[in-house]
Amino acid sequence: MIVTTEAASEKKPVEDQSLESVAIRFVGDSGDGMQLTGGQFTTTSALFGNDISTFPDFPAEIRAPRGTTYGVSGFQVQFSSTDIHTPGDIVNAMVVMNPAAFKTNIADVEAGGIVIVNEDEFTKNNFKKCGYPEGYNPLEDEQFQGDYKIIPVPMSRLTRESLADSGMGTKDIDRCRNMFALGIVYWLYDRSIDPTVKFLTDTFAKVKNKPEVAEINIKALKSGYYFGETAELFPVRYRVAPAKLKKGKYRKISGSEATALGFVTAAAKAGKTLTYSGYPITPASELIHHLSRLKHFGVRTFQAEDEIAAICATIAASFAGDFAITGTSGPGIALKSEGIGLAMMYELPMVIVDVQRAGPATGMPTKTEQADLLQCMFGRTSESPVIIVAPQSPSDCFEMAIEAFRLSVRAMCPCIYLSDGYIANGAEPWLLPDLDAIEPIKIEHPTVTNNPDGPYLPYQRDPETLARPWAIPGTPGLEHRVGGLEKQDVTGNVSYDPDNHENMIKTRALKIQKLADIIPPLTVLGPEQGDVLLLGWGGTYGSITTAGNRLRDMGHSVATAHLRYINPFPKNLGEVLSAYRTVIIPEINMGQLRLLIRDRFMVDAIGINYMKGKGYMVQDLVNETLAIMNR
Repeated sequence: MIVTTEAASEKKPVEDQSLESVAIRFVGDSGDGMQLTGGQFTTTSALFGNDISTFPDFPAEIRAPRGTTYGVSGFQVQFSSTDIHTPGDIVNAMVVMNPAAFKTNIADVEAGGIVIVNEDEFTKNNFKKCGYPEGYNPLEDEQFQGDYKIIPVPMSRLTRESLADSGMGTKDIDRCRNMFALGIVYWLYDRSIDPTVKFLTDTFAKVKNKPEVAEINIKALKSGYYFGETAELFPVRYRVAPAKLKKGKYRKISGSEATALGFVTAAAKAGKTLTYSGYPITPASELIHHLSRLKHFGVRTFQAEDEIAAICATIAASFAGDFAITGTSGPGIALKSEGIGLAMMYELPMVIVDVQRAGPATGMPTKTEQADLLQCMFGRTSESPVIIVAPQSPSDCFEMAIEAFRLSVRAMCPCIYLSDGYIANGAEPWLLPDLDAIEPIKIEHPTVTNNPDGPYLPYQRDPETLARPWAIPGTPGLEHRVGGLEKQDVTGNVSYDPDNHENMIKTRALKIQKLADIIPPLTVLGPEQGDVLLLGWGGTYGSITTAGNRLRDMGHSVATAHLRYINPFPKNLGEVLSAYRTVIIPEINMGQLRLLIRDRFMVDAIGINYMKGKGYMVQDLVNETLAIMNR
């Protein structure tokens, strides 16, 4: 044990304090297991019944030198007894595994916040690696000591001591430091260690067949927990009660997981095989990882050699009658653009997932952004409209993945599913849906020719939807040609007739606009008319919603609305916009939705634009909205 029995018997009583919510961040080197640590704390809090919202922050470099600021990995989770929508503006407590993590994250901790550091890593060599001046130790800086509750813990030494009799090597033992740190935090916030013990047992004993690795991690976890209990470093122990969520069965889910499950559900509801073709790219690669584990649901995954091959394989799978998907990020959308235009010309249903990241070019591949909107709207040759939907939160990804296929099949047109890194990597509680209540996706493949007097007519359209038939290759009598050259209406023959060309362009656009008749109207939180409307899309939902709640609590006439359908827009969007004197559009770009709103509705919307590779701080949105209102 860390303290003797005699010392333990003289322990001072620890005060219990209840909190409404806590935002905690785990930071360290990319090899310190911070994502695993944060994920386990999140899972445990979700099982306890808290509402949760997470923000994993990955280094862009694959193998940054250990101890440098380039290699810092972080995981922030807010857990709460009330309904929350963001991982938190400020960090209430932080676990820091090395000086580089301290240097890059300390400014985000609230005044008086708890900072638990692995003091064994605060060495001269590590100070030099992260750029601190020679002879400087941040733990001895009076300013930091005055601003924060810094708690140095020799985690490396204590982990080694607790596992000295394990028979394992130093390298394996040092990998358990994150579990020691997690144990401390579990004690501090009155969390059970049991879910993590089960996770470690199942993961290492069954998946990797390494029960001894599970044993030392569990022992380190318990040692950290008992250290928190006996070391008298914390005069207060904090408790966050379970949240009063809507009744039902919940699980923690990330945006990528929810997207994968949504696509599988869509295929099942249509009686279709799901085929995913993709080239690995951050942060979209998680989608193929999740789908590849679902082969028992008939899912097919294909890793292509490049982005162009991936979109071409997707076109082929759709032409053959599968529910076809490809996934990428901004650079991949650029490479796929000709293929997406070809799919639009073929008029085939498919979903192109764009998990947006910070650009341009390679940019900051592990950071989030919303700057692909205009590329997805217009980034193809000529007039090439496609459907665009955008989930607003990790759990919403499930529903919008189903919607993407439902709309794509109805209009026989590609649909871009516009996610972002903030949504895809984030996690929150998900109320498991009633699968029987999800409407089937009706598919009608023709089995007989629509032209008994001649060749099959592949572009004879449904009078209601304007969609062409989805004829499966090999069906007798339905032989037809497709290609990139302009089609003659109805027959599908190659046509250079100018009037036909204009008609086909307008028809392809009109069938997308007709989807506005079936998509749900835009909903508004707050007053139905008034001073200000905060309008957003994508991963800004949590920040905008929370900011709107705060502003209304302050007595301001502020409403919020969030677009999940972007092409076409909801039918009532113009009506909603006209009900407010000022429309403010926060975006993690330079104003792309604002440009579309001004063009379509002649509304002089005002932008709040933020381009830092992460989500909006709620208080920043509140302050900037107030500044606009006071002009």
